[in-house]
Amino acid sequence: MKLHELSPAEGARKSRKRIGRGVGSGWGKTAGRGSKGHNARSGGGVRPGFEGGQMPIHRRLPKRGFTNIFKKNIAVVNIRDLAKFQSGDTIDGPALIKAGIVKGSIDGIKLLGFGDIDYPLTVRLDAVSENARKKIEAAGGTIV
Repeated sequence: MKLHELSPAEGARKSRKRIGRGVGSGWGKTAGRGSKGHNARSGGGVRPGFEGGQMPIHRRLPKRGFTNIFKKNIAVVNIRDLAKFQSGDTIDGPALIKAGIVKGSIDGIKLLGFGDIDYPLTVRLDAVSENARKKIEAAGGTIV
């Protein structure tokens, strides 16, 4: 059997119901929409969330929290992620983006200390945790 010889089992695929195609089909004339009214019209029907005039749930529930418009989007990079770089490399924003470690729009990059490193690197990032600083300097690297 070849890929082009495959076909679904008999009766597995059912054709869609074609409505509004004559009285004999049983779904002619009003095509299952009843007679007149909002739902009988094209484009008729109520918007999502409408509850028949009852106060909608999104208005019944209280508002919570707020959105901080000054929030900074800081990307997090761990020491274990720096394994892609060679000994003596300079780690900065463009290098991390090029390596695919950091993606999207960001306001800064912070290096955290999860993982180990045993070769020196030069780190030029916006923020470095104390744990990461100790590990980089213990391996002979520098943080600018």
